[in-house]
Amino acid sequence: MNSIIGDSVTFALPLFIIAIGGIYCEGSGIVNLASEGFLGMGAFFGGFAFALFAQFLGMSSVANAYLSLLFALCGGAIFSMIYALLSIKFKANQVVSGVVVNMLSTALSAFLASQLNLSIFGQASNKFLLAVFPRFTVKWLVNIPILGAFFDDTYVFVYIILFVAIIMTYVLYKTPFGMNLRACGDNPQAVATTGRDVNSIRFKAIVINGALAGFGGMCFAYSISTNFSSSIYAGYGYLAIAAYIFGNWRIKQTLYACLIFGFSRSIGYVLIQHLGLPSTYSDLVLTLPYIMTLVLLLFFSKSNISPKALGEPYEKSKR
Repeated sequence: MNSIIGDSVTFALPLFIIAIGGIYCEGSGIVNLASEGFLGMGAFFGGFAFALFAQFLGMSSVANAYLSLLFALCGGAIFSMIYALLSIKFKANQVVSGVVVNMLSTALSAFLASQLNLSIFGQASNKFLLAVFPRFTVKWLVNIPILGAFFDDTYVFVYIILFVAIIMTYVLYKTPFGMNLRACGDNPQAVATTGRDVNSIRFKAIVINGALAGFGGMCFAYSISTNFSSSIYAGYGYLAIAAYIFGNWRIKQTLYACLIFGFSRSIGYVLIQHLGLPSTYSDLVLTLPYIMTLVLLLFFSKSNISPKALGEPYEKSKR
């Protein structure tokens, strides 16, 4: 049981931090379909930083692992500015822009990875190999029923994500910036009358989305295959979008949705092992979170209430 819980949390929490970024973005009124691209490009920056520092600076794998998370966060934030310019500055269709950014991220990260590997490391590959991320065990808490699984050989980034999630929750619901951001998603004209710059707030929300998505994407790279590759994410950005839609754009409910997706995935792997099915059936397990998404949205989508100004470019003339 501990292994199921541990695997579920390892999958659910990176998804959760990506979803929080989406809540910030859509909470400000900008449609978020670009998380897939943000997490992929952020992980590319983190993976490249890890390979570069390991090769030329001889940094320890532990220090390098933590540093790669920082680079992934910064890389996702920088890349997200492209989407911010498209959707805010040029007022492009936000749905189309998000899809284009996702396609650009996949193609660009694969191309850059192959070129950098060849020119810098002398390897014909589009992947960056990573070390095993540090794990942590609290022996005196391991024996606690259910909760003990959170302290049994758990990736350290799980605790980092929880810490960041608490901070982001506080900022969104308890600070003036968070309140103005949420107001931009419902009534941007009212925010403008108070002297706040709506477009500036929305720009910051998108950058936050990119940073958190890049951070989560790097965590997935460590936990899924211990390497960066543009093909390992399998739609996790879209799954994060489904999570916060099911969570009604609220962080607490979104966490529950992510845990449901994580448990469905972990239980699927356990069933395959228990039934003695061939390893090829593991590909079928990857569809379980998406099947769960369809089921949840089928029953709960009617009660979802999105931000009122979601997808509407801000126009000063509409005051």
